[in-house]
Amino acid sequence: MESSKGTPPASGAERLARIRSKIRAIPDFPKPGIMFRDITTLWNDADGFCLSTDAFAEKYRSARIDAVVGIESRGFIIAAALADRLGKAFIPVRKQGKLPAEVERYEYELEYGRDCVEIHKDAIVRGQRVIIMDDLMATGGTMLASLELLRRVGAEVVSCGVLVDLPDLGGSAKLRAQGHEIFSLLEFPGH
Repeated sequence: MESSKGTPPASGAERLARIRSKIRAIPDFPKPGIMFRDITTLWNDADGFCLSTDAFAEKYRSARIDAVVGIESRGFIIAAALADRLGKAFIPVRKQGKLPAEVERYEYELEYGRDCVEIHKDAIVRGQRVIIMDDLMATGGTMLASLELLRRVGAEVVSCGVLVDLPDLGGSAKLRAQGHEIFSLLEFPGH
């Protein structure tokens, strides 16, 4: 079986190794002591982008879902590609003030301040089953806020997917402790 883009199929381990090799590490960004995982280099590579989308599609193909939700902004890229691959709707969770119609809003605490996520009130039909996607799981704050937002509009979240998990920062553990399934393609140590 070929991938949807005609590239030769890769075993699970081979695919993940190829995806990992396309992610650039940038030390001391955005501040000293941080090892930034740059996924734009994965997306710049057609094969890498296809392989990562294929991996998520393989995980979620048999899931009984109605839509794929993406968290602004890099989560949009993953979620939209996956929604297309699965033949499902794409629903954006945006930062405050970006959506034009009536919204449901959820404010949450950050380490140094507050933030807010929003969704159109009519984007979800109560009881719809969704998966929620983002690029990276660090402390889990934005994912937890998005989950609360989706709960408020009546969605049933089946799974949370991320390209990269940084488990040392505790986000995935927090979500699992609350009973959420977390699926990540890759894990990297540290922050």
